[in-house]
Amino acid sequence: MTTPAVDRLSGRDWRLLLVLCGAIFLEGVDISMTAVALPAIREDLDLAPTALQWVVSAYVLGYGGFMLLGGRAADRFGRRRVFLFWLAVFVVFSGLGGFAQDGVVLVVARFVTGLSAAFLTPTGLSIITTTFTGPRRDRALIVYGATGAAGFSLGMVVGGLLTGFGWRWVFFAPVVLAALILVVAIKALPRAERRTPGRFDVVGAVIVTAAMVLLVYGVAEGPSLTAVLGGLVLLGVFAVVERRVPDPLVRFATLRAKASVDIAALLYAASFFGFQFILVLFLQDELGWTPWQTGLALLIMGIDAVLAPTLTPRLVRRFGLTRVTVAGLASGTLAYALVLRADTDWTYWDVLPSAVLVGIAFALAYGPLTIAATDGVPDAEQGLAGGLLNTAFQFGAALGVAGVTAVSAFGTTRLDGYRLAVLLSIGAAVAAAVLVATGGTGRRTAGPR
Repeated sequence: MTTPAVDRLSGRDWRLLLVLCGAIFLEGVDISMTAVALPAIREDLDLAPTALQWVVSAYVLGYGGFMLLGGRAADRFGRRRVFLFWLAVFVVFSGLGGFAQDGVVLVVARFVTGLSAAFLTPTGLSIITTTFTGPRRDRALIVYGATGAAGFSLGMVVGGLLTGFGWRWVFFAPVVLAALILVVAIKALPRAERRTPGRFDVVGAVIVTAAMVLLVYGVAEGPSLTAVLGGLVLLGVFAVVERRVPDPLVRFATLRAKASVDIAALLYAASFFGFQFILVLFLQDELGWTPWQTGLALLIMGIDAVLAPTLTPRLVRRFGLTRVTVAGLASGTLAYALVLRADTDWTYWDVLPSAVLVGIAFALAYGPLTIAATDGVPDAEQGLAGGLLNTAFQFGAALGVAGVTAVSAFGTTRLDGYRLAVLLSIGAAVAAAVLVATGGTGRRTAGPR
């Protein structure tokens, strides 16, 4: 079937997408490579399980905590300027993580690397949504989402191979890729763009980040009711502040219009990242697989890189965003459920069905969620819309990893704890599917504040 001419992207379009997709691929591969290297990092730096969890959570907290600020920075100060500056920061601190000699330095490096990604991701997304229009926009977003998902999947394989040479290469490799993207981006990014006047809501960003840190800490450490309540109180303070400042970090009309799809993205991210964290530990701790064996076994998850740009656009045109997204979430739920029967005698063929289903889930859910989260939003607030979506996604990732870490501690054996943790991922995926089925991808326009 030939792609209609209106859907086709020009050579110039593809060059721009190459840069933006390279950045989102970098973010995805960085996270998943780290996940595969966790057992090696734990052994070398002698980290406790809760400390190991913060190697992941520090990144996603810096990422999710400042995503809204990053999106607003793109809207206010220019997308090209923000993208190039923070890509350079990413290069520096990813390299610093590779030189870390203790857990504290590594966690700090991961936080700042995540902070730089918090500015890069919504900026890249807003460049796409303000440059492309109509069916070309939807196609570009699906390709963009597929590339990010492929980064998650292929990062496991690359991470496994690099960890075989030493876990530090997991942090050095992104430096090379980011530097190459930076060189190409200088020429490829559009220079002419409109900026939205206004002030930077730094206070709002600090409050919402502190709230996220307390919530994730509260889930991971006990759980701690005090920390969770403190996080909820700060979210309330954030809401009050945002209604009073002249230039809020979050405009509530946009938040209301996109709340359901953002919450669905949060739940889906929690389910996936929590599942990935537990699956990697299971394969290496219970089955005794090496990091490269783990990565190679999960390579099939990268099927989304093929399906998303080819099959997903056709399915969306025929069945709509809601049905396609629900199908993706159902695929993820089934993938997690199959792991409930995991045992110490499992082989690659036992893992394969879940890996395939996770790849299909990403192909069907990630791109459509991205389209729904940015559709109908004015160009001047595309950075905000992208920031809201990615904040939800990364906050969900942090909560998912923290949640499964806490739940797994209640198992009578380590394997039993892993099974309990997978139940949490299943619950989150089911909740996301229900939310989407009841209107989570409705294309609503953000009205006045």
